[in-house]
Amino acid sequence: MEIVELIALASKFNVESRLGSSPPKDESDNPNKPPTFTYRELATATRNFREESFIGEGGFGLVYKGKLESTGQVVAVKKLNHSGLQGDPEFLVEVLMLTLMRHPNLVTLFGYCAEGNQRLLVYEYMPLGSLEDHLHDIPPDKEPLDWNTRMMIAAGAAKGLEFLHHQAQPPVIYRDLKSANILLGEGFHPKLSDFGLAKFGPSGDKSHVSTRVMGTQGYCAPEYASSGKLTIKSDIYSFGVVLLELITGRRALDDSHGRDRQIVEWARPILKDRTRFVQLADPLLRGQFSESVFKKAVDVAILCLQEKANNRPSMQDVVAALNYLVSRKYDPNKANKADIKGTDDHSPSGSTISNTGSPIGTTMLNTGLDRDQAVAEARMWGETWREKQRQSSHDSPESPDGL
Repeated sequence: MEIVELIALASKFNVESRLGSSPPKDESDNPNKPPTFTYRELATATRNFREESFIGEGGFGLVYKGKLESTGQVVAVKKLNHSGLQGDPEFLVEVLMLTLMRHPNLVTLFGYCAEGNQRLLVYEYMPLGSLEDHLHDIPPDKEPLDWNTRMMIAAGAAKGLEFLHHQAQPPVIYRDLKSANILLGEGFHPKLSDFGLAKFGPSGDKSHVSTRVMGTQGYCAPEYASSGKLTIKSDIYSFGVVLLELITGRRALDDSHGRDRQIVEWARPILKDRTRFVQLADPLLRGQFSESVFKKAVDVAILCLQEKANNRPSMQDVVAALNYLVSRKYDPNKANKADIKGTDDHSPSGSTISNTGSPIGTTMLNTGLDRDQAVAEARMWGETWREKQRQSSHDSPESPDGL
């Protein structure tokens, strides 16, 4: 069966299973069937895939900037490698995932091409490139991301994952979260991309999905890397690595650092001592951040990076915590006394130190009591943020700031 027919049939099946209704009688009635493009159309759009149209390398293929002749719309065209690891099954998965699941923090798929052995995907064009481009190897003439923007990107990416884990039916495990797969639009609005490795989550009484270990070294959760057992908590670990990248400016894996090549291993000793958290800060931030908010962001990363998968929070809790941090915008013109002292006395839930006196992030966090306290704090941050949003909506007809 041709891959175009497979995509059409799979789209109908997913619509039927999700909505509990009969599929459309013919393909023209199926709103979920993704548009197709001819190879000639996409070759014309990218000027025959010339070097000057090349904008980067995505999962399993090269990405080109193009302009559709029929509409004048600027798009990104990913041309999959013939000899690459991504075959028809992965191509099919990516088309279906992005066709059936729409969200402001997931990249939009406009269509695809499957002619002969050619496999191409047509996405919305994200003009600011990837998060990786803005964190690493930044040229001298490029302004680094400020703290407020970093938190906004983290919150937006978290919302994309929250949608996949808690709103998509069945739940989806992204499996390849990394800074290179978070694309940025106008205003640094983040969207998750590259869904070729995504898997549907476990169903019924199953606790995990067993699969061949895939993904990017440095981002994989330890239990997945060692056993191939995949859950949504595997994505949460990967998110913790990305958050640590945003905080530190370091790569997830960098051979130039020798023994400290892995960001998590490098940061581990510092994460056990809350008084040292500021040592993690990306030098390019030049100290332009609230120390108390910075420490709370590190707290969130620590929760996501827990060794035991069950000790990691849900993405709903992570989104709640990050929404609160986004609302606490740093203003260099309004110094906060608490920030100068390096204390957290203005936290909406009080200090993030546990009742035992141990900072969040030590091995004590693996106990149920400390984990529950940390998650409760994240939820309280979220409730504080939501209450602030409700008050803002009553006070002003305009929408409050934030994602």
